[in-house]
Amino acid sequence: MSMFITLLPEIIIFLGGCFLLILGLFIKKIKIINNASIILIIAVLILILFQPIQSILENSFIVDEFSQVFKIMILLGSLSCLIMFNSSNEDLHINIYEFPILILFASIGMMIMVSSNDLLSMFVGLELQSLSLYVLASLNRNSLLSSEAGIKYFILGALSSGLLLFGISYIYGFTGNTNFNLIAVNYNSQSLGLLIGIVFVCAGLAFKVSAVPFHMWTPDVYQGAPTPVTGFFALAPKIAAMGLLVRFLFNSFGEIYFDWQQIIIFISIASMVFAAFAAIAQSNIKRLMAYSSIGHVGYALIGVACVSTEGLRSLVIYLLIYLVMNIAVFSFILSMKRKDEYFENISDLSGLYKNHPFASVMITLTMFSLAGIPPLAGFFGKFYIFMAAIESNMFILSIIGVLASVVGAFYYLRIVKIIYFDEPQEKFDGFSIKSLNFLFYPSSVLITVFCFYPSPVINIADFTIRSLL
Repeated sequence: MSMFITLLPEIIIFLGGCFLLILGLFIKKIKIINNASIILIIAVLILILFQPIQSILENSFIVDEFSQVFKIMILLGSLSCLIMFNSSNEDLHINIYEFPILILFASIGMMIMVSSNDLLSMFVGLELQSLSLYVLASLNRNSLLSSEAGIKYFILGALSSGLLLFGISYIYGFTGNTNFNLIAVNYNSQSLGLLIGIVFVCAGLAFKVSAVPFHMWTPDVYQGAPTPVTGFFALAPKIAAMGLLVRFLFNSFGEIYFDWQQIIIFISIASMVFAAFAAIAQSNIKRLMAYSSIGHVGYALIGVACVSTEGLRSLVIYLLIYLVMNIAVFSFILSMKRKDEYFENISDLSGLYKNHPFASVMITLTMFSLAGIPPLAGFFGKFYIFMAAIESNMFILSIIGVLASVVGAFYYLRIVKIIYFDEPQEKFDGFSIKSLNFLFYPSSVLITVFCFYPSPVINIADFTIRSLL
């Protein structure tokens, strides 16, 4: 009975997804399937809030404060994606009722990932998520870019799964265990084979969060995939993979953190610096957001590299703020529509302020927040991350992070300049879509009011890391 209660959110989404899959065969009504999926996710979100803390399957699957908060963030990302899809599926020519069902199955995989305390359950969750994402990336069959995105993501995803399995086999071979807690008491810290295993598992997970040098799929997939899917890629999978990375490293190898800390520091610096310069030349806003997400992953990894309470706390705060900022940005991108045609070039925002002043102010605040300009939420996210690095005596890492943030501010401020000072174009129709406004405006407001009332986010972060300490 306890196993059933522990797995109840995943079971409900799975059964709901299977039912909607069969229902869709008969009714072929995409809106009904999508709205049912939205209701299902909201119901599971409420259920997670009341779930008891426990573990099952010999401690291989854990429900604790950490997994609960990460599951809520994942489901909020999925919910936002479904709301975006509701307003755009006809114009994007994605008249496929399987879309929300694939989102549901990807969400199950990610929920398994953040509750996993075993190498095998970790891999099962990762693959369930990945298989759904491969299909989602190539869902627009009328677009060559979408097909290309799906192929690239599938090939590189298969490579990352191979790296991950190779690392898992080494860790199992040198410890004789797959459970994170048992690995922690059965390894030989002097074993070169174990270190090789850690490196390969970290490489596989770095692909999932699109950290440099495993980022190569990100810009093409972000640009080619339908915009609601791109928003989903930027939100839920990154948060899930970051949660899994933290649990894997801290539960299994927390005592020998000096062996994997250098790996995290390297990919953090590489991600921040590369993204800051690579994004400058972009003209497509979705490609720009791809490099932006790579940079933000670099900042978030500083919290992991700190190997401290403050580091983990700052990581959770950063991910919560990152989630809200990206919901605002991608709902804004979907609003860039004229006469059933979507626009994705940054130049298409020319003079937006003349036609849509309120939306322009809100996206300006969001861009300032992404750039880390005070007193907006994005600034405090980076502030907590850099302070955690300083407290862990990682002064060089924090200095590089600040410098990368300064360079990165250029491409966010360029968008603001285009919105306010370039010659205006024809008005967009998309800013009248209520479901997108329901995401865009509240998210932008939350970014703005964080500086006045940060305590809820800080309290959530303290609650989240309680189970890992």
